[in-house]
Amino acid sequence: MTDKIKVATTSLAGCFGCHMSILDIDEKLIDLVELVEFDRSPINDIKQVGECDLGIIEGAVANSENVEVLREFRRQCKVLVAIGACALNGGIPAMRNHFSLAECLQESYVNGIGLDKPKIPTDPELPGLLNKVHPVQEVVKVDYSLPGCPPTAESIWELLTALLEGRQPQLGPEIIRYD
Repeated sequence: MTDKIKVATTSLAGCFGCHMSILDIDEKLIDLVELVEFDRSPINDIKQVGECDLGIIEGAVANSENVEVLREFRRQCKVLVAIGACALNGGIPAMRNHFSLAECLQESYVNGIGLDKPKIPTDPELPGLLNKVHPVQEVVKVDYSLPGCPPTAESIWELLTALLEGRQPQLGPEIIRYD
């Protein structure tokens, strides 16, 4: 038996829909588990990333923790793949880029309807928000991108199997979706 390919996944700022699309590959998950060993991933709840062959990133970069996780993935993963609209262009999280960070915090924590004792949180345990939300490739080099919101299970399967087989993914318009 050959060694399995080590794969790590993470979700940054976003809705977690891309990870749900990975689960949508249904029975093929069993085939995938035969081919890969998951390192850091919500699939196995491992929180740290070790040396990996393939890193899959979903979500935009919105805070200091996102930057740290992303840079660690780039250091530890031979190939880095950004999947989904949030990772590729900031998606929904980047909608706040039309306003200053101060305006966003004021609206969320002070001016919001029904708030009891409005106050902007200052807990040092909370990761610091960046002034703007960034797509992944603005922070680190990305080797492959998979568009979609979320990408289809079929496109994720094609991307993963192509990379595992050492070939270029064939991602035609018939399997790319934006919902």
